[in-house]
Amino acid sequence: MRFKFVVFVFILFWAVMISRLYHVSIKSNFYYEGLAKDNIERKQFLKPVRGEISDTDGNLLAMNQIGFSLSIAPHLRVKNHELENVIDTLVETFPDLNRTVMLNVYKKHDSPYNHEYIKVVDFVHYADMIGAYPKLSLLDKIKIEAETKRYYPYGRYAAHIVGYTGRSNQKENEKDPVVKEVGKIGKSGLERYYNEVLEGELGYEVSKVTATNKAIEILERELPKDNRNIKLNIDIDLQKMIYERFGDQTGVAIVMRTNGEVLSAVSYPSYDPNMFVGGISSKDWKALQNDLAHPFTNKFIHGTYPPGSTIKMGMALAFNKALPNYLATEEHCNGHITLGTSNHKFRCWSRWGHGKVDLRKAIRESCDVYFYNKSLKVGIDAMAKHLREFGLGVKTEVDLPREYSGVIPDKAWKMKRYKQPWYMGETVISAIGQGYDLTTPLQVARYTGLIATSTLATPRIAREVDGKKIEPEIKSMDFNNYYLNEIRKGMYDVCNTRKGTAYSTMSDLPIVVAGKTGTSQVTSIPQSTKERLKEEELAYYHRSHAWFTSYAPYDDPQYIVTVLVEHGGHGGSTSGPIAADIYKWLYKNGYFSKADAEAEALKRGK
Repeated sequence: MRFKFVVFVFILFWAVMISRLYHVSIKSNFYYEGLAKDNIERKQFLKPVRGEISDTDGNLLAMNQIGFSLSIAPHLRVKNHELENVIDTLVETFPDLNRTVMLNVYKKHDSPYNHEYIKVVDFVHYADMIGAYPKLSLLDKIKIEAETKRYYPYGRYAAHIVGYTGRSNQKENEKDPVVKEVGKIGKSGLERYYNEVLEGELGYEVSKVTATNKAIEILERELPKDNRNIKLNIDIDLQKMIYERFGDQTGVAIVMRTNGEVLSAVSYPSYDPNMFVGGISSKDWKALQNDLAHPFTNKFIHGTYPPGSTIKMGMALAFNKALPNYLATEEHCNGHITLGTSNHKFRCWSRWGHGKVDLRKAIRESCDVYFYNKSLKVGIDAMAKHLREFGLGVKTEVDLPREYSGVIPDKAWKMKRYKQPWYMGETVISAIGQGYDLTTPLQVARYTGLIATSTLATPRIAREVDGKKIEPEIKSMDFNNYYLNEIRKGMYDVCNTRKGTAYSTMSDLPIVVAGKTGTSQVTSIPQSTKERLKEEELAYYHRSHAWFTSYAPYDDPQYIVTVLVEHGGHGGSTSGPIAADIYKWLYKNGYFSKADAEAEALKRGK
């Protein structure tokens, strides 16, 4: 028994020894071999050049300026002024550099474990570096590297479309290895939406290095995949014209082809995106935040407004979807309605009423009572269901980030939001685009295209992404053709007959336009008010928002023009003139053919 025990101990001893020998001589070899390789090889990532953004004619809206960054060797001693001497050399060469900032950046990143040069200046313009390069390149403690900086040549004209890039934060760095190396990311607009395309892919370079991390041989290199450019549907000349046309007014204007291609989208006023590229100052940021005109807000996808009477075409189609042929019934307008035994008057905009009103007249003269009466029979749930199908109160899926949905309310929405039941009076005011109704200007433009063509198109800013054409996304919808044509005739009348609410501004254009005005109230009118004040008599922020949405040519819809002037009063007199100037510009610059103009002239009898 003792012999077996001794043999067992002997075998166990040698088994442990052999296992340990294997681990030390063979298995550990791979570990130490990798460690040794890390000590003699260095892998550096090669940054891709960010893709550029251009308009439909090739004008650059976002480009890269060529320049250089400046880095200082690590481990420079402070006591003998070695570091200060290098920084003083940089300040003497480039007087605009901040000595204190460079010192702080260096000290923050310097450590015994860091053998990389420390970047203290992100960007020096090419022209400024030309004369200084021969001198600085001879100093081994200073490293000069090629660098690019984002620049937006058209500044505020396209800021809400293009957006801007800025320094990335830790969370963004963890999500994207390219962002981590480059240190920049798209923060808003197309720069954010298409960031993964524009940023490209990292390259790398593997070098053999000395103990002091000095490269002596390049072992492997793969170039970055970059210059992935984006071409837009935007016409920057049209964009500039519309922006300057707003003058001292604030608001939104959208020009879109009926297939969804966005030619212009102006949110006025705007801001200069170049302020954000190197980091915006606290003073400039506070100025943007405190500006009551909200220049930083992208109003065509983040501005939500009561649609007012622009909702009436869709509301009529919703009535017909819910109760077929219900639109055949005329309504009588005496200037108001009441509900049940209540004395509360839901008033029409016309104090004296419109008399007998059919569908076409209801659109032409924007009779509120017509829609009040119809809505009471159809009900809010059916109205809301169909309006959302028409693109109101839902995201358009445009290629811009963080789009808002707006609100087209129903009973369930109110109960969830306010824990309250729905009232009949709320149905009435929702029928004319007031109350809880909130839409974005881009939703209204898209829905106007649906009225014009029976198709709901997805708005698209980008035309080509990295050389690939973006195909239109269009959904066809079925409507009763008779009633849809009556609605279109009503929109024709708005712009081309004397009782139309936009006749004075839209009737003398080279192209026949069909449209609808809208006035969305921002304050309620007390029942005690017998005669409403004129919009211009109200305090500015109590004035209604002024809408005008339209399409042209009338017989062959190609373009949608939607304009909203904040606190502008009446759509026909405030937004209408801006839309008219847009149509004139489109005609002058060849967007309409001569055949279109001749056909439209014949229609008018000119």
